[in-house]
Amino acid sequence: MKDYSTKNIRNIAVIGHGSEGKTTLVEAMLYATDTIDRQGRVEDGSTTTDFDPEETKRGISISAAIAPLEYRGTKVNLVDVPGYFDFAGEMMGPLAVCEGAVITMGAVSGLNVGAEKAWSLCDKMGTARLIVINQMDRENANFQKALTSLIDKYGTHIAPIEVPIVEKGQFTGVVCVLENKAYIGEGKTLKEIDIPDSMKDEVETCREQIMEAAASADDELMEKYFEEMGLSPEDTMKGLRKGITEGTVVPVVCCSALTRVGVAKVLDNIVDLMPSPEGHVLTGVDPKTEAKVERVCDVDQPFSARVFKTMADPFVGKLSLLKVTSGVLTSDVSLYNVNAEKAEKAGSIYIQRGKKQNPTQKVVAGDICALSKLQSANTGHTLCDAADPVRFDEIEFPQPCISMAVYAKKAGEEDKVFSGLARLQEEDPTLRLDKDPETNETLLSGLGEMHLEVVSRKLSSKFGAECLLQDPKIPYRETIRKKVDVVGRHKKQTGGHGQFGHVVIEFRPNDDPTNTDFIFEDAVVGGVVPRNFIPAVEKGLRENILKGVLAGFPVVGLTAKLHDGSYHSVDSSEMAFKTAARLAFRQLTGANPVLLEPIYRAEVLVPDEYMGDIIGDMNRRRGRIIGMEPKDGLQLVIAEVPQAEMFKYATDLRSMTQARGSFTMSFERYEEVPAADAKKIVESVKLEEEEDE
Repeated sequence: MKDYSTKNIRNIAVIGHGSEGKTTLVEAMLYATDTIDRQGRVEDGSTTTDFDPEETKRGISISAAIAPLEYRGTKVNLVDVPGYFDFAGEMMGPLAVCEGAVITMGAVSGLNVGAEKAWSLCDKMGTARLIVINQMDRENANFQKALTSLIDKYGTHIAPIEVPIVEKGQFTGVVCVLENKAYIGEGKTLKEIDIPDSMKDEVETCREQIMEAAASADDELMEKYFEEMGLSPEDTMKGLRKGITEGTVVPVVCCSALTRVGVAKVLDNIVDLMPSPEGHVLTGVDPKTEAKVERVCDVDQPFSARVFKTMADPFVGKLSLLKVTSGVLTSDVSLYNVNAEKAEKAGSIYIQRGKKQNPTQKVVAGDICALSKLQSANTGHTLCDAADPVRFDEIEFPQPCISMAVYAKKAGEEDKVFSGLARLQEEDPTLRLDKDPETNETLLSGLGEMHLEVVSRKLSSKFGAECLLQDPKIPYRETIRKKVDVVGRHKKQTGGHGQFGHVVIEFRPNDDPTNTDFIFEDAVVGGVVPRNFIPAVEKGLRENILKGVLAGFPVVGLTAKLHDGSYHSVDSSEMAFKTAARLAFRQLTGANPVLLEPIYRAEVLVPDEYMGDIIGDMNRRRGRIIGMEPKDGLQLVIAEVPQAEMFKYATDLRSMTQARGSFTMSFERYEEVPAADAKKIVESVKLEEEEDE
């Protein structure tokens, strides 16, 4: 691949809903530009960007992948991004470094939630957009219907710059409204024809829409448009480019990635309309002074780069994908990782295409490359020249919303499993591995059930370690509801010294119901229990409250008052009184012990039309609705709900709201478990204990 200047580079994230043909479109563009010699198929697992074994097995994209190509003197870095919501984190890195995005929609399905979310993210990150209505070869494909769904949602932002040519039910070509020309044929064999007479009115309508969109992007052009009742082709293109860069205009084109009809014109529009990185300003801070610093995407600026994806490979090691945001990267450049505050020694520099790595000597500002064997660099980190440091904002990734307990499948492989998961965590910032101090389980958290399942498969295929995923244990608690006075008496006589300890303890719920601590009261009078043995009684109780009498869960909100007892001058000892305290504690069965469960505050953000379903579902989960309020054009439902009912909520919410809903949860307090549920929990604990024996 030859050298390209910054102005001749286009960085394009290909995004949208799952199964709308993103990977096939990337493959078609690679083939149309002779970058590859045959077009692979997702179904066969032979595409350039779906190279992970899990991707080929499932027939879906799981990780973002780079696919650079050369076209009309321009280097186009395509980034194929997964569309399934379990892998939404893979969209964040590419959108943080790409100036443009191709949002792919199906000609049959029209606007859907994946495209809407992609649009919102582009809005948030200031990314220029081009919408491609794909799969025009399918039965029931309807360009006009798909276009109308866009206009209904986004109004004058939408500028249809192409119209499909359909002959005898077959999609054969496109009319380019900007050029006022028609083309038929696939990728490499385009043929220019006259615009069909039957389409001239439709083309003229689109031209009006384009001029209106172009005029709305610039005040001067708006005045000119109203004065002259139109714009020249040059002014239209000027307004269009400005509006696209600023995000106020979104052009719409069409194609069939499978048959490659219209694909060459998609590439033309990427080159002609999408912004280059040249002159793009990225704001960061000076790590020494925290003062604001601006870096212009230019080769004459000091070197800086952002790591936007990390790939973990058991053989190659760590591979860091990065965009050079300013300056020039060569093997002679000394790298400094601002986030880790460490110097980095770069391995080889590669241009990545799918799984293939092509070595290169130089990467200019605005281009994307891969570096091997960076020790401290993680996704979101800034690399720069140590003499002129800058730190850019880290990339914001979605928070995990589902957790599973993870265990090694084979005894003795714990280290192998958890070290492999730690490596995969470097690769995927939406993955989290935590030890739950309450249950001592290790929890693997991610964005959905499929996400965690794929991680477990990757662990097996990449690192040869197998794990088991299970529902996490609930950190239940126990407490008592009434006062009880009990006797703990330990007497054991063997040859020589015996053992004797005798205590009388009153157990009661804490006077302050909000205080869940264990309270020990010394009410001994007359020396019936010697002072030196009282700490042993307290210690014995504190050790035993970790395992309650009902189902073995920690006991909370308990006050123990030691008020009587007796001792033996020879046989009494600290150990004997600890044992006596334990025997007294086991009699808590008479104090009406109950089970407590963790209650969480759930905040669920959904569109209005799903409110009824959400509230009904919360009631089924034993949740209580606390309030509802509008937020960002959506409805925020606030509820309190038991943790035990929320393990699969991420999956269920996605299903109920067509993935338009989101939620957060935070611990609120403990509450008593309903009697019927408590009985089932106690029985299941006893059953587990019997099986373990």
